[in-house]
Amino acid sequence: MLIFAALMYSEKAIVMSGIRPTGFLHLGNYFGAIRNYVRMQEAYECYFMVADLHSLTTHPDTKELKANVHRVLAENIASGLDPEKAAFYCQSHIYETSELYLYLNMVAYLGELEKTTTFKEKARQQPDNVNAGLLTYPVLQTADIILHRAKYVPVGKDQEQHLEMARNFVNRFNHRYGEVFPEPYAFNYSAELVKVPSLDGTGKMSKSENQSATIYLADSDDQIRKKVMKAKTDEGPKTPGSIMPEYIRNLFTLMALVSEPGVSAQFEADFNACTIRYGDMKKKLAADMVRFVGPIREKVEAILADETYLKQVMERGAEKARASARETMRIVREAIGLHYY
Repeated sequence: MLIFAALMYSEKAIVMSGIRPTGFLHLGNYFGAIRNYVRMQEAYECYFMVADLHSLTTHPDTKELKANVHRVLAENIASGLDPEKAAFYCQSHIYETSELYLYLNMVAYLGELEKTTTFKEKARQQPDNVNAGLLTYPVLQTADIILHRAKYVPVGKDQEQHLEMARNFVNRFNHRYGEVFPEPYAFNYSAELVKVPSLDGTGKMSKSENQSATIYLADSDDQIRKKVMKAKTDEGPKTPGSIMPEYIRNLFTLMALVSEPGVSAQFEADFNACTIRYGDMKKKLAADMVRFVGPIREKVEAILADETYLKQVMERGAEKARASARETMRIVREAIGLHYY
């Protein structure tokens, strides 16, 4: 699950995005976020963060954390993100984030945190682990966003409430200590974000839910074929120009993303003419998904085999992120009055 991103204007505008290392990336992550980040790195100064501290709120067992962090980095790089153009780093490597998180907790109120939709959902999912970090998740997310005094944030619908809370925290901090941070606002390349549907016709692809209906970047060719061929269909339309059911529309949406131009249109014409053969359509979709995912999977495996390279990527990224973070925290401490000599 892709969780937040931010950008600000300087000599070259800055983009900052974070993703939790809690599962394998899938086509929803790729088309909903990573593809835009590849585009952003050409025009902006980009910081891409692995949100390992955030993952501790729901995944306290850290035995697999290192492997998960490495996989997130490898899958992003294999998808087109360039460590020479963008900084990749781990959230826990930038200590200034935790300091800013502490200060922002002083302007966050218990009542508003308890009303957060994601907190209530997670509390229901893990009733035996309703920890303080889960409650203050939006505060840490705000710290990540504004650490470089960011202003614009590319987010999905599920993050809009957190972004509104981030603006509240920023305004309270500025009112109390002076104008330090700009208010963060949503930013996207287009008004409508790409939503990649699951293969079972319900909801969207997910890291943890509906795994048999989600195409992961790590899936083998056979896994991809089996998942696609099991996708829900029906007997087909009986009259020309019939309304397309949502679960059938989902297949066309996926085909438009991974197939050559015109392929989806041809099958849609067959649907409208009541001559569509769903078996043929799914075979074509499966073949095109294999063709799309296969090269990415192979690159991921090669990158994961080179731990020295991944360490260098994180070290270079953290060094770059720390320089900006240190300057922000110097300004923050000065504004609060934490300077005694």
